[in-house]
Amino acid sequence: MKTIIITGPSGSGKSYLSYKLSKLFYNSIVIKTDSYYRDNILIRFLSLFLHDIYDRPMSIKTNELNETLRCIYNKERIISNYKYDFKSKHSSKTKIIINYEVENQFLILEGIFAHRLDLNYKDTINILCNEEKEICLKRRLKRDQIERNRDTKEVYKKFNKSWSLFYLNVKKYIKKNNVLSINTLDKISNNKLIIHLQKIKKITKKINLVKSLSYFINSITLMSTF
Repeated sequence: MKTIIITGPSGSGKSYLSYKLSKLFYNSIVIKTDSYYRDNILIRFLSLFLHDIYDRPMSIKTNELNETLRCIYNKERIISNYKYDFKSKHSSKTKIIINYEVENQFLILEGIFAHRLDLNYKDTINILCNEEKEICLKRRLKRDQIERNRDTKEVYKKFNKSWSLFYLNVKKYIKKNNVLSINTLDKISNNKLIIHLQKIKKITKKINLVKSLSYFINSITLMSTF
C-alpha cells in the first residue's frame, strides 16, 4: 500500500487536499495526526504556559499512531481509531473495521506531524502544502473560533509561533526527501499532482499483477513436483 504524506503549516489546506484525494482515489485510508493529541494532565498544564505545545511532537500519542500505521500495513481488519475534541480537550478511542478485499488506493497520512514520524520517507509520496501566511491565518482564525472556542488574541499568539516552528522543523525533511510543493488553490499544480498519483497507481497495479502471476506460477510448479 503506497503512503501519501500531506504536511504543511496550520491553515495551508492539508485537510482539504486529503479529503479531495480520498474521494478521487476511492477506498483510500485517511489518518490525521491531529486525532492523536494527548489529553493528559501534563499537556493541559503546559498548554497554559506554552502557546505552541500542540505544535510539538510531545503533544501527540506517537506510540499509538505508529501502532495504527503498523496495523494498516499488516492489513489487520480491526484497528484502533482515535478522535480528539478540541473544545473539551478530550481524546477518545474506538475500534474500526477496514476491508482490505477491495484494493485500498492509498494510505493518506495528514497533519503538521506527518513528516516527523518513524517512517521511511524515501518510500512515501511526500506533499508539502504551501500557502501565503496571511491566507493561512484567515483560515486558522475562522476554524479556531468556530471549532475550538478560541478568541482572536489567542489564535494570533498560537499561529505565529506554530508558523515559525513548522518551517524550522520541515527544512530537514525537505532536504533529505523528494517533496512536492502544492498550493491547494492552484488548479495547475493540483492537476499535476493527480496525474502523478494516477501514474504511480498504474505502476503499482502492474507490480502487484506481476507478483500475483509469479506466485501462481510458483504454486503450479510446486504442485507439479508431487
